[in-house]
Amino acid sequence: MAGTSLAVGVVGMTAALAVGLVAVGGAAVQAQRVAGVADAAALAAADAASGVLAGAPCERAAQMAATIGGELTRCELDDLVATVSVEGRVLGLPVSASARAGPPVFP
Repeated sequence: MAGTSLAVGVVGMTAALAVGLVAVGGAAVQAQRVAGVADAAALAAADAASGVLAGAPCERAAQMAATIGGELTRCELDDLVATVSVEGRVLGLPVSASARAGPPVFP
C-alpha cells in the first residue's frame, strides 16, 4: 500500500512539472512572437521613411503591428532610422519589445 501511494505521488508531481514546463515554453514562444512583431513594424516604418512604401512611417508601423497582433506603443524617426516599441499579451500579462531598423551604416 505504501508503494502505491508513493507511485501516485511521483506521477502527480511529474504531471504538475510537465504542465509547468509547457506553460513556460508557451510564454517564451509568445514573447519571441512579440519581438518579431516589433521587428516587422520597425522595418515597415523604415521602408516608409526611405520611400520604398507609401504612407507615413509611424502609421505603417502601427498598421503592421496590428495586422500581426500587436499594438504600437512608441514610434520615433531619426532621419531614415525607425525605432518602435510594440506591446502584446503573454498569458494575460503585457509584454513589450523594441526594435530599430534603417539603412546600413558603413564605417
